[in-house]
Amino acid sequence: MGSEINRRDALKRAMAIGLLAVPATSLLSACASSDSGDTKKPSSQGTKSADNPLGVNKGTPLEAFVFKGGLGDDYIKAAETDYNSKYGTTAKHTGTQAIGPKLQPRFAGGNPPDFMDNSGADNLDTAALAKTGKLQDLTPLLDAPTIDDPTKKVRDVLIAGTIEQGQFGSQTMYALNYAFTVYGSFYSNKLFKEKGWTYPQTFSDMLALCKKIKAAGIAPFTYPGKYPYYVHFDLLHQIGKVGGKEALNAIDNLDDGAFKTDAVKEVITYYEELAGQGYFLQGSEGMTHIQMQTAWTQGRAAMVADGSWVENEAAPTMPKDFDLAVGSLIGGGTSDKLPFGALYAAAGEPFIVAKDGKNPTGGMELLRIMLSKKQTTNFTNAIKSLTCVAGAADGLSGMTPGLVSGNAALKAAGTNVLNSRLQDWYKKLNQETIGNATLDLLAGKIKAPEWMDRAQKACDDTKKDSSVPKFKHL
Repeated sequence: MGSEINRRDALKRAMAIGLLAVPATSLLSACASSDSGDTKKPSSQGTKSADNPLGVNKGTPLEAFVFKGGLGDDYIKAAETDYNSKYGTTAKHTGTQAIGPKLQPRFAGGNPPDFMDNSGADNLDTAALAKTGKLQDLTPLLDAPTIDDPTKKVRDVLIAGTIEQGQFGSQTMYALNYAFTVYGSFYSNKLFKEKGWTYPQTFSDMLALCKKIKAAGIAPFTYPGKYPYYVHFDLLHQIGKVGGKEALNAIDNLDDGAFKTDAVKEVITYYEELAGQGYFLQGSEGMTHIQMQTAWTQGRAAMVADGSWVENEAAPTMPKDFDLAVGSLIGGGTSDKLPFGALYAAAGEPFIVAKDGKNPTGGMELLRIMLSKKQTTNFTNAIKSLTCVAGAADGLSGMTPGLVSGNAALKAAGTNVLNSRLQDWYKKLNQETIGNATLDLLAGKIKAPEWMDRAQKACDDTKKDSSVPKFKHL
């Protein structure tokens, strides 16, 4: 994941049927009208103890407002059950795919829910919320002892990169990305074995494979035109594989000429060739991510760029013997800055706590409960995805094919793990502006040079726009 275990949404990669994401500018202007003080917090703090290290005020109501997408929301309800039992209350739970439209007015009005799973294509702009002081600093959670081992702090058990993923241009973590998602080109290992196909390592070898796949009456790829940023799961990180992490960081940092490099040209020319040869399933430009996945699981397309949440999300249409596998990033070959095996993987499914909620302490405690062995085991078994807790899946039996493949890919990547921040730093830029250029590229309406021009202009315009919060890799 999710993500956007995105998303998941990884966004993550993010990832639900719905409207386009709420623009950061509108969120900022809306939030600016509300009081950012602490008037909505509990009147008194609960007593801290070894069993209650954050000092939850027992009996205080807790409101959870969560994204109900590919991961569902039963795993959150399970954690809420433990919270309710311990703190003598009943959490109010709302599951929805329209996080942004439903919660933007509440943030503007100063009455946000306490605890949120801010994921999906229709989510709030986490970066804008952090910049405008609307989110709870999660440092107390990081410094609290874990439920399973009081000698360890929460920060000590998180997979490397999880804390950084929840930071926005500072050392403060505002979002806990719960699901650890592996991204790549997903395919049916059964189909590939039956046809004698081998997942390739280079662009040229992939083009050769696509020719064979098309000759077999199957489209090599499909994509969700309604959410073109899915294509960027591979595309952006292939730029990082070819040009190194510095090429990807330059894009995230909105550096001058970031989309005009040789690495970008090589990757976008490859996509131009895919489109020119008709290697995308006809009608993909009008599909949602669910329609894309269904076409793929039904055998109409061989590969999709997606996140590891797909094993759960596409389960209703995925044949039992599909044997899901994920392919690592491909590139130009030996001239690439990173070797084959480099991977896009990231903590996703961002959980946030409202600073002005009525019970932010309870929101952090619910996250602490979710990080327990009991709840991480429940999540991995039910959702077929890893969590951000290191080693939480060790020793678990019955691992599914997709999870096994993702784990193997992650281990093979070693330190060569890429993670563009464009999705969560500049969501509109990634999802709409550059996304629209990507749609035109895949439809054969434009060539690589025009895509690069449009992407660079969008990057430059965003950089000049004073209403858009800016971030840099630390």
